[in-house]
Amino acid sequence: MKLLINKPATISRIEFWASSTIYVFAVFFLISRAVNTDADDIWTANRSQLEEAHVSFDFYQYYFFPQLVRYTTLYLAFLLLNFQALPGMIARTAVFRGVFFTVVAFLFIGLSFGITDTYLRNYLFTRFDDEQDTYNFIFQNSFIYSAWMMLMFGFYSLIKYAGEYLLANSESIEAKYKMVTRDGLYAFILWMISVFLLLVANAAREVIAIWVLVVPFAIFIYWYSFYSFIPASLNKKRPFVTYILKVLLVLLISFLPVFLILLLALSDGGEVAATICFNLSFQLLITVPLSWVIYKRQLKGREELYSLKTALGRSNANFDFLRSQINPHFLFNALNTIYGTALQEKAERTSEGIERLGDMMRFMLQENMQEKITLNREIDYLNNYISLQRLRTDTSPDVRIVAEIDEVVNCLQIAPMLLIPFVENAFKHGISLREPSYIKISLQIRENTVYFDVNNSIHNRADSDPEKNRSGIGMDNVKQRLLLLYPGRHELIVRETGREFFIHLTIELPAKQML
Repeated sequence: MKLLINKPATISRIEFWASSTIYVFAVFFLISRAVNTDADDIWTANRSQLEEAHVSFDFYQYYFFPQLVRYTTLYLAFLLLNFQALPGMIARTAVFRGVFFTVVAFLFIGLSFGITDTYLRNYLFTRFDDEQDTYNFIFQNSFIYSAWMMLMFGFYSLIKYAGEYLLANSESIEAKYKMVTRDGLYAFILWMISVFLLLVANAAREVIAIWVLVVPFAIFIYWYSFYSFIPASLNKKRPFVTYILKVLLVLLISFLPVFLILLLALSDGGEVAATICFNLSFQLLITVPLSWVIYKRQLKGREELYSLKTALGRSNANFDFLRSQINPHFLFNALNTIYGTALQEKAERTSEGIERLGDMMRFMLQENMQEKITLNREIDYLNNYISLQRLRTDTSPDVRIVAEIDEVVNCLQIAPMLLIPFVENAFKHGISLREPSYIKISLQIRENTVYFDVNNSIHNRADSDPEKNRSGIGMDNVKQRLLLLYPGRHELIVRETGREFFIHLTIELPAKQML
């Protein structure tokens, strides 16, 4: 299906081979009928009328060759219109040529069918007093038929291009109109094609009326069932019965307008009543239970897929965290040794930095692997990181770091390492010891909601800087974790200008996560 959407040439090849196959089969059956049966014994639709008009019937003259010419005419006209006239008019690159080919096709079909009708309907010459009146009648009807075929081709083109548009934009249509599903779009396209085939085959009005009524009703019920009827019924005591009653109510409400529309088309109250009863039975016995089964299966599949995505996301995130730790056990033991040495030598700034780094390593070793930690511990890690960075930047008067972080009173829980990547990114790109730089960090907690803002200047790192292409834990990783862990309960806004970067993160921590 994606191949058809992305490569229109594929559709053209399918159209060419499909039309060629139909033409070859039609000619094959015409020839096989002539070969396998004695020409004097072949019965055709026009033979009895010719014999009644006392015309000596000759199979090849009055049926075979005229039909062969008709098949060839329709095949060539389709190729001309579909591959030469229409593409240029749609693309507006060869509108005049397209119009010219359309007129040629119309005249070609009209003249060809008019000439062949003088043989296929030769009996008409005995029904008119004047031979010219017969020719006028035959060619008038042939051009009316040609106009009908042009109208059918227009309908076919509308279906084709509408189908291409719907399939190519199915994702955006689903996003904009929540009721519409891709399955329903496919069904709608197939329905349009089936209506076209019924019209070309000159099916009975009753059949067309039933098909035009039943299928759109089924598609609408299917769409609205997924959008509203079924979800609203699932929390009821008897969900399936509630769902059926809702659909039945819609069918009853639509009874009068549908009855009036069908009455105009069929002009027979009995046929209209039979059509509506068939529609009612079809929707209740087929569409309703089928929509219910499909919805339940898709719901189960979405739940399983969400669980797998959540597990995979956590696994990937944990792997990234583990990979970023670079043998933390060894580093932690080494830091303890260096910290003791710094205290003995009375190097206060060095010992403070080592202490902060040690607390961070302890956090990564002990709490980073948990699904949830207290928000206090996440904030402690954040403060340690900021303090460690300040040791590096305090000696520069052009660097300004402002951190306003609320203290947590009600001990909420949060997934670990959600806040630090934004601060890490700010220090990576926002601090330059040679240019004026600033970082503003704000964290507020109101009830069970965290409001987190980071605003920093932007400085491009030198190509020789080993940190230039390193992204730490990674912004993309955090965005993925937010989508998996807090779907519908977080908001992340990222803005960037040439000299400034800003993020605003809001996370609603559910009450059940409170200690």
